[in-house]
Amino acid sequence: MNPWRLVMQALSRLPLSWLRGLGWLLGQLLCRVSARRGHVVAANLAACFPELNQAQRRALAQQHFVLVAQSLLDRAWLWHAPEETLQQRLSFQGDWQALQDPSPLIMLAPHLVGLDAGGVALTVLRQVSMACVYVPLSDPHAQDWMMQGRNRSGRLLSVARQDGPKPLLQALKQGQRLHFSPDMDFGLEGGVWSSFFGVQAATLTSLSRFAKLGGARVCTVVTRLTPQGYCVEMGPVWTGFPSADAVADTLRMNQDIEAWVRQSPAQYYWVHKRFKTRPEGERSIYDAANSG
Repeated sequence: MNPWRLVMQALSRLPLSWLRGLGWLLGQLLCRVSARRGHVVAANLAACFPELNQAQRRALAQQHFVLVAQSLLDRAWLWHAPEETLQQRLSFQGDWQALQDPSPLIMLAPHLVGLDAGGVALTVLRQVSMACVYVPLSDPHAQDWMMQGRNRSGRLLSVARQDGPKPLLQALKQGQRLHFSPDMDFGLEGGVWSSFFGVQAATLTSLSRFAKLGGARVCTVVTRLTPQGYCVEMGPVWTGFPSADAVADTLRMNQDIEAWVRQSPAQYYWVHKRFKTRPEGERSIYDAANSG
């Protein structure tokens, strides 16, 4: 039996307030003992929010670690609790008319801590059939638990990143929605330099390419952690996208994500090295000499 599943099934029975309390404690601990990830978060926040002083960024980092820990433990009920629990804890707001149109749709889903909650809300409660991209985990038990949990509805097609774009484009043509999160640093292969929070970031152009090749509309879906559970918000369908300029489209994507992140900055996944790739001759922002 998968130990991840056993533990999380047990945790799924706890009241949400207890689980969030455990997440608060775990987040406080991680903030203090995870020096490597703490340095990544601090460097990201210093680069993206230079207007904040050190004390403000430190408080934001601490809040972020708590939210990350709480979102991890929340996967217990998201992936194992009865559907009635999901109905009580997951809410929706925004313009959801885009789902009524059967034409291809890409839902840009930035890496906020509620990303997995949004996937469950859409596939289980909204009964949306969709595809997503995933990066395989090194732990086979965690991988198995993640794959089964994300697809508890049976409506999710998970495509490994190394499998390329063909399965995703095929899914779009077959009527599945694409739940797409390209806001990570995968280097410049398939990407360009594009500004994100005023910092040059290696950014995939895949949103523009997929929209063009799949004849798909694009809208943004953001899922935020709330005291009651999670709220999933869908923005309007983008106009004039994709354009003939993939670089301009990619900048538009980064600007859109930045605008959403600024509404709740602690909820973005700052533990990722979003600026790992740097222009030639530029020092890494994650070097100790550049932190501050």
